Parts: sequence; structure tokens; C-alpha cells
Amino acid sequence: MARTLEVEDRLRLFADRVGYCFEDPSLLRLAMSHRSWCAERGNSPSNERLELLGDAVLGYCVTSHLYRVHPDWNEGDLAQARSSVVNSSSLAEVAQRYDLGSALLLGVGEERSGGRGKESLLCDAFEALLGAIYLDGGMEPAEAFVLEALKQRMTQVADDPGVDDAKTRLQEFVVRSYGDSPNYVVTDSGPDHNKSFHSQVWFGGSVQGEGQGTSKKQAEQAAAAHAWQTLKATAEPDRSTT
Repeated sequence: MARTLEVEDRLRLFADRVGYCFEDPSLLRLAMSHRSWCAERGNSPSNERLELLGDAVLGYCVTSHLYRVHPDWNEGDLAQARSSVVNSSSLAEVAQRYDLGSALLLGVGEERSGGRGKESLLCDAFEALLGAIYLDGGMEPAEAFVLEALKQRMTQVADDPGVDDAKTRLQEFVVRSYGDSPNYVVTDSGPDHNKSFHSQVWFGGSVQGEGQGTSKKQAEQAAAAHAWQTLKATAEPDRSTT
């Protein structure tokens, strides 16, 4: 009983952070139920179906918002911006902001392996949460939650729809300019359940950018973005002398 009460308390606190009051609290519990938790309880339903539904709702909400707000963007701009907003790193970052990991229902093995901090689990559970909100209250509260949760990210990509293409852009530039590919060196620190990753990107014989993240991929993207911004700044004329 104590374990059940602890779970329900964690879910209530998480719902408060999200800012949505579920008429059917069992939907929130389902959204947070990882398959490892369910397997230990007689294969009860996991959050995977809700995740699929939430992914579709998320895509609609983000695309609809970008379409309305940026009438001058073409199809390619919209698709690229949507990808930048709804990719796994972006969703995991938002999930961490709500401390979603503390509400996850995990099996013993997944718990011990640091599942609460895994980007993939956070991303999947965020989408399942959105699916749960949609089923509980309809599209209006689901869209309101998406716009609030991803507001900062959508503002960021408004300036550059391809903000998450830093590795691709850097790769093309380095191959064209140096005849070789950039090399990423990634190190990690911290306990398994809360690792931090640091990446350096090398080309031209030296470190050209550095970045950090909660996953190897995120750290590499940050390092590539740093290198790309440095290259852009170097290429721009010094207006202070004109």
C-alpha cells in the first residue's frame, strides 16, 4: 500500500507541474507506465499506444502553429522547423524541465540502469502524456499544453528553421573545405542515472567547437553548433571598422 501511495503522490505532483487536472487520473498513470513496469505486473498495458497517439497530436499542433505564425515559410521551411521542434533531444529537454523522470513508473532493472534520465524514455513518455491529455480533454487542452511546453523551442527555430542541422551543415563545409570529415570526441561524467556528456569537434588540426548535453547526440549537436557559429562569425565582415 505504501508503494501505491508513493506512486500516486508522485503522479499528483507531476500533474501539478504540468498544469493539467485529469478528469480520469488513470490516463496519467498509463502515460507514465513503461513496459518494464508493466512486465513486472502481469503485462498490464504500457504507455506505447498512448505514445503513438501523442506523436500524431504533437505533429498536428506544432505544424498547425508554425503554419499560422509563419505564412512566408515554404513547405521545406515548415518541415525542417517541425523536425527541430519535435525531435527526441528537444522533447527530452522539455520533459526534464517538468521533471517527468520522477513520475515514470519503471521496472527494477530499468530503474537501476538510470531509466529516469534516458532521453528515449523521457521523449516517449512526453508523447504519451500528450496523448493522455488529448483523450482526457480533447484537442484544445492538448494544443494549449504543446504551445506552452514548446514555446521556447519554437521561438528559437523561428530564427533558423534548420537549427538542428548543425552537424549536417558542418559536415558539408568541412568536407568541402578540408577534404575530410569532422571528428567528434565525447566524454561522459556522473552516475548512470544522471550522466552528462561533453563533446569536442575536431577539424583542421584543432578543436573547433565544444558542447554539452544529456546524451551523446545532444552534446555532438551542441559542439557542431558552436563550431558553425564560430565559422559564421569569422566569415562576417567586422562592421566596427567600416
